[in-house]
Amino acid sequence: MAVRIVRLGSPRTPGEGLRIGTVRRPPRGVPKAEHASRDFYDVWLPDLAPSEALVKLALHASTETEWRRFVRRYRAEMKRPEAARLLGLLAALSRHTSFSVGCYCADESRCHRSVLAELLREHGADMA
Repeated sequence: MAVRIVRLGSPRTPGEGLRIGTVRRPPRGVPKAEHASRDFYDVWLPDLAPSEALVKLALHASTETEWRRFVRRYRAEMKRPEAARLLGLLAALSRHTSFSVGCYCADESRCHRSVLAELLREHGADMA
């Protein structure tokens, strides 16, 4: 039982479990009924995605300083009570079942999902 961090739209791996999309917007041009069958996500959880302003900041972060600024602000957003409760819930679930969380970004190191993985670990999640 563990959480995997994935790129949405990539082929699923054996044992991955439920795929949760932690993105601000659904995939463009993909009917809602096809999100799961096209390997995007089974459940959409935009509450763990960065705000629209932070998504723009991350997409334009070309220096390490700009990226660190994004990380600080995203972590601050994830301290809000509703986000912290969701992180706690996912951490608890990870000890009982396997699932994955993800985003569309090609480079995980410059994507909120790398920070989300750290946050889940900090909340006690079992990570794959």
